[in-house]
Amino acid sequence: QVQLVESGGGSVQAGGSLRLSCAASGRTFSNYAMGWFRQVPGNEREFVAAINWSGLTTYYKDSVKGRFTISRDNAKNTVYLQMNSLKSEDTAVYYCAAHSALRLTLLAEANPRTYEYWGQGTQVTVSS
Repeated sequence: QVQLVESGGGSVQAGGSLRLSCAASGRTFSNYAMGWFRQVPGNEREFVAAINWSGLTTYYKDSVKGRFTISRDNAKNTVYLQMNSLKSEDTAVYYCAAHSALRLTLLAEANPRTYEYWGQGTQVTVSS
């Protein structure tokens, strides 16, 4: 089992920044690719960003490219999502997730069903 705990959410004005963290425990963190998803009530959970086990390969939802950066520190068992130039449409509950599959396409990385473990989520609210 892998336990994931997100932190760093909060309220910010449009144009501001937040950094989300997701601390993992339970199994070897570097065995897992990590992803960030977000969900607004009434909508499906949507992909935001993903990073492979080494941190050398990243994927992003088109609407966050150039604004969000996903990174990981395997020594600290933590994945991060740096969010800059935030917009009101970024408001959602953000979840981190982990999977152990290798060499997936972007389509697979962006599919919530690929992921085996999920955190409890952290709320991000961007006011305009």
